[in-house]
Amino acid sequence: MEVVYEDNHIIIVNKACGEIVQGDRTGDEPLVETLKQWIKVKYNKPGNVFCGVTHRIDRPTSGLVVFARTSKGLSRMNELFRRGDVHKTYWAIVKNRPPKDEDTLTNYLMSVERNNKTHVVKEGTKGAQKAVLKYRIIGQSNNYYLLEIELLTGRKHQIRVQLAHLGCPIKGDLKYGAPRSNPDGGISLQSHRIRFIHPVSKQEIDITAPVPDDTLWQALAEAANLALL
Repeated sequence: MEVVYEDNHIIIVNKACGEIVQGDRTGDEPLVETLKQWIKVKYNKPGNVFCGVTHRIDRPTSGLVVFARTSKGLSRMNELFRRGDVHKTYWAIVKNRPPKDEDTLTNYLMSVERNNKTHVVKEGTKGAQKAVLKYRIIGQSNNYYLLEIELLTGRKHQIRVQLAHLGCPIKGDLKYGAPRSNPDGGISLQSHRIRFIHPVSKQEIDITAPVPDDTLWQALAEAANLALL
């Protein structure tokens, strides 16, 4: 487990693909419980340790997740997320080039619990939720494109299903149309950067995750850096 930021009220972890943030029906130990044990040992805390989940990212996704170390931190972070004051940037690798170098995607999504999958449906469909994101191509290799994505809403599997609907499924994402899985079982989607005003100290928090230790990720990130020079 990689802790990338910590203070008295919040803690930010760089989650590996395959880890679950919160307990589910698999019974696998979630990251929040691992983090409780980490805090307990590091600070030699007796009894139960508080650690609150402020948001989640999908199990096959890697990257930044914010947890709360106090009930005050949890309630105030929840309010920031509710108001849309937490700005999340994702990186995704796709094989197919998007129709435009940058664009805003707006779709209406419906989740089906039976197969844990989200679908794009027509506007006005009962129970559908509006989903909006912005993307831009920031790097490319001979066979893949690196997209930077800004989430403007937070729907289940939103990035995965919207990019798939565009004809650009995320590398390794078999559920949404990728032709083959990644060797590690994850998908090439990272919660790359998170920005917000600390709900207690009022200081700006701006954290960027390290690029995954993978040859393709590293090559595309280097191409992105060169393009920005």
